[in-house]
Amino acid sequence: MLELTGIQQYYGQSHILREVGVQVPAGSCTCLMGRNGVGKTTLLKVIMGLLPARAGSIRFAGQDLTRADTRERARIGIGYVPQGREIFARLTVEENLRVSLGVRRAKTLPQRIYELFPVLREMLHRRGGDLSGGQQQQLAIARALVLEPKLLILDEPCEGIQPNIVRDIGDVLTRLRQETGLAVLLVEQKLPFARRVADRFYLLERGSVVADGGIAELSEDLVQRHLVV
Repeated sequence: MLELTGIQQYYGQSHILREVGVQVPAGSCTCLMGRNGVGKTTLLKVIMGLLPARAGSIRFAGQDLTRADTRERARIGIGYVPQGREIFARLTVEENLRVSLGVRRAKTLPQRIYELFPVLREMLHRRGGDLSGGQQQQLAIARALVLEPKLLILDEPCEGIQPNIVRDIGDVLTRLRQETGLAVLLVEQKLPFARRVADRFYLLERGSVVADGGIAELSEDLVQRHLVV
């Protein structure tokens, strides 16, 4: 589904990503892990075209996207939920959802998003800024799902969210993978959530992949060496 090969990126003179290779198969949930500052969010931005790859290639569903712009990546089926959610606080829930229609062929909102997140139907005409943090995260995920993506990328979806909504988000991701074959790539620091929803992992250290495998192979030794602060 998604294949990254030899990705490199710099901030000024700082070498942030070093020959990163990641694969996200169709229907899988792959968790990108590592301490703060190792390049996880930078890698997601490179995948979405928000930052150019200085070297390497990005292929998605058989297409080379290395030089494609962000809109094109969204159009062919990549949904992105950034860290901090970045919803439009002054727009209503419905208006936030309709933002994604600009790159979608069908110009009506898919009703399934209300089945997945019933609270959004109840709050359709409330401003995004009036929602709780958990509700805003649900809105951000729903906005990405309006695209009906083949791959959903999430950056720290559990950050600052109450446990019951974290559980609901995990249930939605699992359901979508099982029912639609959606692939998921997420950055997540919360180990219980990662172990629950992911089936694969990659560990980054100083901008390089230092370990990867099935989530059952994420040993306590790896956690201590590469995740514990």
